[in-house]
Amino acid sequence: MRTSGIERLGRHVSEIGLGCWQLGADWGNVDEDRSQAILEAAADAGVTFFDTADVYGDGRSERAIGQFLASRADSENFFVATKMGRRADPHVAEAYTLDAFRAWTDRSRENLGVDTLDLVQLHCPPTSVFFDPATYDALRVLVDEGRVRAWGVSVEKVEEALQALREPDLASIQIVLNVFRRKPLEQVATEAARAGVGIIARVPLASGLLSGKYDANTTFAENDHRNYNREGAAFDVGETFAGVPYDVGVRAAQEVAALTPQGWTTAQMALRWLTQSGVSTAIPGARTVEQAQGNAAVGDLPSLDDTTMAELARIYNDSIREHVHARW
Repeated sequence: MRTSGIERLGRHVSEIGLGCWQLGADWGNVDEDRSQAILEAAADAGVTFFDTADVYGDGRSERAIGQFLASRADSENFFVATKMGRRADPHVAEAYTLDAFRAWTDRSRENLGVDTLDLVQLHCPPTSVFFDPATYDALRVLVDEGRVRAWGVSVEKVEEALQALREPDLASIQIVLNVFRRKPLEQVATEAARAGVGIIARVPLASGLLSGKYDANTTFAENDHRNYNREGAAFDVGETFAGVPYDVGVRAAQEVAALTPQGWTTAQMALRWLTQSGVSTAIPGARTVEQAQGNAAVGDLPSLDDTTMAELARIYNDSIREHVHARW
């Protein structure tokens, strides 16, 4: 597994991480035994970076990771990034206060079984939160008090990322970034690299579209966000299929699949595009051990050739760009 150094975190992380949303909720049911098996499989394949949030299954995902860490003699080798803020009800800017930050991080510390969180990220708050200096002052207090080692942001929009990048101690930016969502590469990645800020690519497979396995007849469980959030009814629609209309995405994904190198899966190609494009780590989820192992194997695959990279860009420009580029 290749690793990436994140200067402001002061450590290296695996190029392929594990997104742990599915261990908590919103992707159909994943029981506790399977959660532990997925975490173990990812770790044994070289994954050292795990991303979760306090709201995933109301703490269920964090607790699964905490159980995993408690079972490992080498737990210090793993880096856990969690997120806070979406527990606020109503989810408004005024909820993002120091007292709330303390309460949220204390709960995450308990769920994960750690004294200090490796990284806490603002979890896609209202845009105005990123423009309020008090937000960053409160995050710094968390570091001073020993609740967290570092802080970052998880954003929906490029403008939010660019605003956060003004802060000299921002450690990381998590953003939707994949073959179908390229704008962050054009406007955020270079500035982040110059500042030593990590880029965490979430929704790296466009909620599975970039696996090349879906068609117009594919169905999803009632409690799967790919069913109930297609129009953004529960949260930002960009988190589901990367905001690409499903029928458009299926057709474009078929073109992407046709480019898959011999012996690779289409998902592996999409993840290799990401790691080859300069992100610090990509965080695909996995609902099976086999998916976790297949994703992690990308950390050892060679680079895609120039022709494939150019064709992936063409598909985006011809079919996807008009639907997503200006929105986020």
